[in-house]
Amino acid sequence: MAFESLTDKLQNVFKNLRGKGRLSEEDVKAAMKEVKMALLEADVNFKVVKQFIGSVQERAVGADVLNGLNPGQMVIKIVNEELVNLMGSETTELQFQPGKSITVIMMCGLQGAGKTTAAAKIAGKLKTRGKFPLLVACDVYRPAAIDQLQVNARKLLVDCFSMGTDVSPVEIAKASIDYAQKHNQNVVILDTAGRLQIDEGMMQELVDIKAAVTVHQTVLVVDAMTGQAAVDVATQFNEKVGIDGIILSKMDGDTRGGAALSARAVTGKPILYVGMGEKLTDLEQFYPDRMVSRILGMGDVLSLIDKAVEANQERDEEKDKEMTSRMKKGKFDFEMYLESMKQMRKMGGLASIMGMLPGMGKISPDQMPDEKELAHMEAIVLSMTPAERKNPKLLSPQRKLRIANGSGNDITVVNRFIKQFTQAQKMMKQMPGMMKGHGGFGKLGGSMGLGGGKFF
Repeated sequence: MAFESLTDKLQNVFKNLRGKGRLSEEDVKAAMKEVKMALLEADVNFKVVKQFIGSVQERAVGADVLNGLNPGQMVIKIVNEELVNLMGSETTELQFQPGKSITVIMMCGLQGAGKTTAAAKIAGKLKTRGKFPLLVACDVYRPAAIDQLQVNARKLLVDCFSMGTDVSPVEIAKASIDYAQKHNQNVVILDTAGRLQIDEGMMQELVDIKAAVTVHQTVLVVDAMTGQAAVDVATQFNEKVGIDGIILSKMDGDTRGGAALSARAVTGKPILYVGMGEKLTDLEQFYPDRMVSRILGMGDVLSLIDKAVEANQERDEEKDKEMTSRMKKGKFDFEMYLESMKQMRKMGGLASIMGMLPGMGKISPDQMPDEKELAHMEAIVLSMTPAERKNPKLLSPQRKLRIANGSGNDITVVNRFIKQFTQAQKMMKQMPGMMKGHGGFGKLGGSMGLGGGKFF
């Protein structure tokens, strides 16, 4: 999980600060020394760390802080504000041309950074916002990139323009604009070629494309897992080609997070999106304040709500109302459990959800059911008949044995799961207030009925 190591270290620093009734200047300096080491271990740029620590320490040793009623909390507040400033105090969106004018977005980056996938993810996100995107295959050196873009376009039900590998990227880019005009598409996304390393030929090609067509947004995709190297790549692209924003891919696999903390400060260019998974929907808008909240272990409820809303867009409203009504009455059955599992997957899985809940970052891995365990629980429910799912009282010993054999589980596992589920039903009856409001099931059910075995 992104920032996991940094979050743990900062939590320990803040715990020590909160434990002191009063703070001396030496206490602040000692705490900042630990914060500095945590940031450097997270692969944050050294110059950025030095400037950040200086800013925090200057504000934190002021008389108002040290003599305040809760100096520890004030220092944490300052760290929070300075981290937000470090990553850009405001969320930056892609800029589009007004009216029916075509907006051209050029994607660039090194090979393997996830550029082609990011291009498709942006197209999918823009489509949900009422745009008409056109994906353009300008990587003529790697036929697999063209195939990948076309496959992803079909999955997203968006158009993909390609002229094969025998035409220059510049000519493809120019032809794509004419194609977009004829087909009423208002956003053209150019997927350019990547290289294993930055070279003059690669940069010149990007410059030539920008000279041939009017590129309104140049977006660089960098692999967050490369840490400080990602920031170096961003710096070089910005100097040689000029970029308008950055997408950090593979943020779900980076436990350090140094690239996210350094990129804006070093390049002066905003982070637009972060890739949080392999699915074409796993692209999140970058909110500096929300990301800082995650880093400091405070959760990110707003992003969780956004995920819930997005997951509910394709739901059947009548079915949703029916299930919400049943939950209000405490009639949470196995059919609803399956629905909650489906919703959870749409929201990025259990780990993604838990990582956004305040305080949940402190839960150790052995306290959480893993994805395999959840899959076993789902297999048990799928082995039930529709009547058994709706009425668990029908589950006699003989039926449980059949379910165990059908799901590939031991009978003791089935008995334990059903017992835990019964306890969950009782809990639902005691919590009617949490189910109030339209869409209660879709937004809360996905995180309430997760079963698993260690939550109930």
